[in-house]
Amino acid sequence: MSDGDRIVVVGAGVAGLRSAERLRELGFDGEIVLVGDEPRKPYHRPMVSKELVTGGVKPVAASLEPYLDLDVHWRLGTRATWLDTKERTVHLPGGESLWYDGLIVATGVYPRHLPGSPRHDPRVRVLRTVEDSLAVRRALGNSNKSVVVIGSGLIGNEFAASMRYLGRDVTLIGHAKAPLHRFGERIASALAKEHQHHRAKLAMNTEVRNWISTKETVGLHLTNNQFLVASCVVLSIGSVPAVDWLRGSELTIDDGVLCEATLFAVGAEDVVVAGDVAKWPNLRIDETPRRVEHWMNGVESGRAAAESLMLGRGSARPYTPLPRAWSSLYDTRLQTVGMPSLGKDTIELSDGVTGFVREGRLVGAAGWDRPKAMIHWTAELDRRLPVPEPVFPAPAVAGPSFAAAESTPIGEDVLAPFERDFLSDTPTAAVPAQEEMPWARVPAG
Repeated sequence: MSDGDRIVVVGAGVAGLRSAERLRELGFDGEIVLVGDEPRKPYHRPMVSKELVTGGVKPVAASLEPYLDLDVHWRLGTRATWLDTKERTVHLPGGESLWYDGLIVATGVYPRHLPGSPRHDPRVRVLRTVEDSLAVRRALGNSNKSVVVIGSGLIGNEFAASMRYLGRDVTLIGHAKAPLHRFGERIASALAKEHQHHRAKLAMNTEVRNWISTKETVGLHLTNNQFLVASCVVLSIGSVPAVDWLRGSELTIDDGVLCEATLFAVGAEDVVVAGDVAKWPNLRIDETPRRVEHWMNGVESGRAAAESLMLGRGSARPYTPLPRAWSSLYDTRLQTVGMPSLGKDTIELSDGVTGFVREGRLVGAAGWDRPKAMIHWTAELDRRLPVPEPVFPAPAVAGPSFAAAESTPIGEDVLAPFERDFLSDTPTAAVPAQEEMPWARVPAG
């Protein structure tokens, strides 16, 4: 990329914003067009299921401010409709099109809908955007009846905790045997106890059999024969990559956009991908392409995608992060590092910290209210999952701009304090030797 070029960023979330910032850090003086389907500029999306839905902050307070002068053309409230990779053109509604010299795809994901649910009912909502959060607040204000959330993943549990913060009765429905069961028995049990302590109701190992919409409420008949009456129902059953606009573009869009390890899209030149929609092989783990739906991955992959685009396909460096994520549930902090979903075995690494093991190799860890311990285990996992060599060839970009930007820190306004600790090179405790590691004695399989 050079002066006079145009880079189009499709997706105005955190990945799109951070990629635009990184382009400017690297000295790109050409035109940047940032296209977003929401009417708002980038904001802290994790607030949607917490501070925004409770009314703790107003939408303006959730805005993500760029930490340098972006000088971009904003095209908000505009959904990309099609990509022509041969003509290097992004098509917009009304027959408009944008040519590009470089393209960053950062369209993220959208919530999965539950088959059979009354999607036309304004009291049955998904929870992804600021507008979704405001709609849920309106539904809550129309009735003091109980609230129901379907889905026992992270957002569902965050929303249930938020409802108890407001003093609303809430029931969490999930088909798993415990909330956040994918993080192991210890964390699932600890979270269930937190819900019980705060008087949130759980309906696990069950699903909705029938829906009944009345003038004032929504009724749910469950497969465990329980009947619930709700003022509002939130669907939180996962997400789907936002790739519909890429059909026919020659990109591979099976569960996200397939990428090389450098985040260059397979099947097109001068196209990189960032955030939740990117499906790439993290060579720290293995060569299998996967998506990672975490806020920190949006931040880091946005910057990495911009770097790859500036370096060019031949000189770009593999994106090899150590995935990290966190959430607050009631007054307790949940943290994860690595890829817990790949674990076939679990083991207690320390009090409140669960390790996830695949074929005798530690691939992830999750901590329940153990921030200091998680800094330690993050450092250990960073050592156990090293970046393959050689993956960092000398940059091929002429001039001092790329090298000067190498040490530019990630914008810390988006990071909680312990996430800044995750980025530190210095763990808070000494790392034990391999023979002292309890997970090393776990059999594979």
